[in-house]
Amino acid sequence: MTLSVRNKPYIIPEYSLTGDLLAYLTCGLQYRYQNKATLPPSMPIQLWFGEFIHGVMEEAYLKWKDEGWKDFPWDWKTQIREIELEIHNRMQSRGLQPPANLFCPFEGESEHPGLCPNNQHPHKLVASIRAEASINTWGPHLFPLVDDNEVRLKGLRDMPHYQKGISRSNYYGVTGVIDVLSSIKLEEATDKNLIIKYLHRDPTFQEKLDNLESDRYEVIVDYKGMKRPAIGSPSWNYHHWQVQTYGWLRSLQTDSQPVLIGILFYLNELSLFKEDLKELKRDVKEHNTDIMPDGGDREVILKWNPSKKVPSLSEPFRHLRSVRIIPIDEVSQKKSLGEFDNVVADIEQSILNEVDGQVIQTSWKTNPDKRTCDACDYKTFCRSSVSKKKLTVP
Repeated sequence: MTLSVRNKPYIIPEYSLTGDLLAYLTCGLQYRYQNKATLPPSMPIQLWFGEFIHGVMEEAYLKWKDEGWKDFPWDWKTQIREIELEIHNRMQSRGLQPPANLFCPFEGESEHPGLCPNNQHPHKLVASIRAEASINTWGPHLFPLVDDNEVRLKGLRDMPHYQKGISRSNYYGVTGVIDVLSSIKLEEATDKNLIIKYLHRDPTFQEKLDNLESDRYEVIVDYKGMKRPAIGSPSWNYHHWQVQTYGWLRSLQTDSQPVLIGILFYLNELSLFKEDLKELKRDVKEHNTDIMPDGGDREVILKWNPSKKVPSLSEPFRHLRSVRIIPIDEVSQKKSLGEFDNVVADIEQSILNEVDGQVIQTSWKTNPDKRTCDACDYKTFCRSSVSKKKLTVP
């Protein structure tokens, strides 16, 4: 009797715009260890905080919408802390633990007091400070405009450099998650709404609105747990590609309206700490930022000594730096999708290199950068790490 041989399963690889595109571009080798290995890293600072703040904002929106938490500002101890712990528990169940000194996972006033070095709020560390600022700054303006939250996007593209019998698939999937603001909600808002104010001041948005054939349109929203990148920096460009790709994915959904722009919220701008202010000072001195300070803010930034306490910047300046409006158009979308194809091609080639027997560290590209390497769990054995020489390895 002849036994049939089962065909190899046909699997279409899926790549997300944040977990794959941005993570790989940060460092291919770090991406391999974090996303393709079986064990999660113990302290993935960038990954952890990005997911945490995104989850906090989404959960806060549901509290506002479904549980009647309409009055702002919200109290951190009695309201926001509840949300933080809920998101922490979800992430912990996936093996994502908060890095030390970033978030306190303990409950209760007196429990583990030595681990929470803040006399006024013993559990209010950096992540909590930023969560509170994000909710109370943007919640009153953003939540009333949201038409649909946590919209999951998915689309198919041809596998770049496809080779029959070698490539894993002739297609790959693109995924992402956004919030959607509708034209109806935008028109109902008053001029007191900060987001409406910024949109009305944006000439590209006004031009697109004037040329729109329909009276229905959408604005897509995403959150970034980081400071505003310098103009022309890799992150600045990557985020532009990401929003353009989100716009393309949204256009594939049958219930969508024309997407005019995307809005990114750089939530760390609301509460800058020492390293953030160092980068901002450098960007201002070198004119590498699109939102330059003036008056008192400029003087405070340029005169600040890193050995001193971080000064307070004006509220309008912090708000403005927290918002980035990105117009969506076909030319930019085509270019951005091409860039995404290039990243997928690199990842797929790295996977094939590993399958062919190459060791991990030669199969995947590295992108040594002090801040990335300092936060990486794998710097002790990475040949390219700029932090490795500072470590004593037994």
